[in-house]
Amino acid sequence: MRITVINPNTSVEMTRIIGDAATRAASPNATINAVNPDSGPPAIENHYDEAVATVPMLEMVRDGEANGVNGFVIACFGDPGLNAAREVATGPVIGIAEAAMHAASMLATGFSVVTSLERTCVIAEHLVQRYGMREHCRSIYACEIPVLGLLDDHGAAWERIVEKCRQARDTDGAGAIVLGCAGMADLTQELTNELGIPVIDGVSVAVRFVEALAGAGLATSKHGDLAYPIPKNYTGEFARLSPGKR
Repeated sequence: MRITVINPNTSVEMTRIIGDAATRAASPNATINAVNPDSGPPAIENHYDEAVATVPMLEMVRDGEANGVNGFVIACFGDPGLNAAREVATGPVIGIAEAAMHAASMLATGFSVVTSLERTCVIAEHLVQRYGMREHCRSIYACEIPVLGLLDDHGAAWERIVEKCRQARDTDGAGAIVLGCAGMADLTQELTNELGIPVIDGVSVAVRFVEALAGAGLATSKHGDLAYPIPKNYTGEFARLSPGKR
């Protein structure tokens, strides 16, 4: 089984962290290809970044689909362009926020999200509503660490993340923690050991969800709004993205 894990930002180091987490989680019969675009934002930290990053990400899904990839993981906690990617793909496409929240709801009656910046909390709030998790999500905490700060000052980032996770556990009674950034994917086991509760990285569980769905012979519905995009000719810079063209 071939699974492409897409980091929609351009950070090669973050893609390495994401790819390592995905490979550790995958079963032996799965081949993981972790990739990032060559153009776009180096980190996704707001709505504008998400919008810009979606276009090259969709191109990567389209090209992977043409080359026989069995499923995709969108490794950004905002799940940018998720339904658009599902329109393009035949196999399952899973977002890491979607995967992590559903996994947390299966492991605890309540979970909290610990993410990077305060301004991204509203994105997480919207996803909580979208995924029907309002009854499960106790709170959303921001560490006020820029995404690339997770790479630049790992020690300080660790201390801040642990602090917020403890706060979620002790103040909210959260039975599980969802990490709200793909750049935290390498911290889950240490945090689980530190806190004594499940700490969930969406990259790992998304890979397993893709494996489960594809392994069960299930594909993305092509009835209704997730049908392939309606063929038409785009103009100008986006002509290469015209539906039906490769």
